Amino acid sequence: MGIILEGLPAGLPLGAARIDHELHRRQQGHGRGGRMAIEQDHVEILAGLRHGLTLGSPLHLLVRNRDHANWAEAMQAESVDGPGAGVEVRVPRPGHADLPGALKYGHRDLRNVLERASARETVNRVLAGAVALQLLEPLGIFVAGFVHALGGVRAWERPELEEDPRELVRRADASPVRCLDLNAEAEMIRVIDAAHAAGDTLGGVVELRATGLPAGLGSHVHWERRLDGRLGAALLSLPAAKGLELGDAFAQSAQGGQAALDPLLPAPGTPPLRRQGNRHGGLDGGMSTGETLWLRLAMKPLSTLRRPLPSVNLASLEACSAHRERSDVCALPALAVVAEHALAWELARAVLETFGADSWAETQTRYARRDERWERILGPNAC
Repeated sequence: MGIILEGLPAGLPLGAARIDHELHRRQQGHGRGGRMAIEQDHVEILAGLRHGLTLGSPLHLLVRNRDHANWAEAMQAESVDGPGAGVEVRVPRPGHADLPGALKYGHRDLRNVLERASARETVNRVLAGAVALQLLEPLGIFVAGFVHALGGVRAWERPELEEDPRELVRRADASPVRCLDLNAEAEMIRVIDAAHAAGDTLGGVVELRATGLPAGLGSHVHWERRLDGRLGAALLSLPAAKGLELGDAFAQSAQGGQAALDPLLPAPGTPPLRRQGNRHGGLDGGMSTGETLWLRLAMKPLSTLRRPLPSVNLASLEACSAHRERSDVCALPALAVVAEHALAWELARAVLETFGADSWAETQTRYARRDERWERILGPNAC
């Protein structure tokens, strides 16, 4: 797996050890499968970094797949003749990309679809996000993700929106299911074990937080630059992600505006006002408000089952059991980590669009002057 990141300012300090730490977090969680024992992900920085600082040129990151050698013949680039040529995957898995991907590209062999549709691609999301975190954190912007509900078990204890995301990450990392509620954690582990025994899989809901954001990231002018839309694209494109809620949007849909909206009140300091509540999740009009950004992402149960669902053999059109691949019972704790990084990447992009410069020092200078925008709209004596 590899990515090339373009647009980073020169002089940004980056550490491979921090990237490796984030890759390790992605591989943890009760319910993960055998692949986590095979892969020991480690980043190689091939270009764009010298003496720990970005150069302003593209940053090239690579993670080698230790299991690749076992698939060298099956996945080789050259044409194959002989006994191995006819080994094809012809039975699609319900709920997976196998069948629609084959129809889209005209593949007879479903392996051409299922390998690229693998959640292994989330390694790249974490690589990008680990770089983004090292850009955001010196600016005072912190991101956290944790499990809110798993397999029908909901965490009843929910941290306050103002709680430090670094503490939330610490607590989530200490939990095998990334749940902050110890009572719910024990029940989540129980339902994962029961699903494993039954050959089943589980999904759930993760919650994401970001604090320290300035107001105005995103845009109300162009639809494709709206921060809420960009977060939706980044998060809903994660494997098995099926739903996104910004703030308490679903509860608001049943309420009137007086109950659903956050009144603005005067306050001392900068900014000279505050919101009475944060029901919109830190987003208004496609832009950040300066409040805590919070949202929830729903994940469906994984599509590869140890007790497969009925399917159809595309070679004979006969009924059969779906194809099986190595998979997890529950990857929700991993999704919380991957979603953290997908969120961090989009936030870093938005920060650089608003405050970015060719050098990291200049970017920091511009960011430090962000409160001057209040003077422009209120006048020099207002703040």
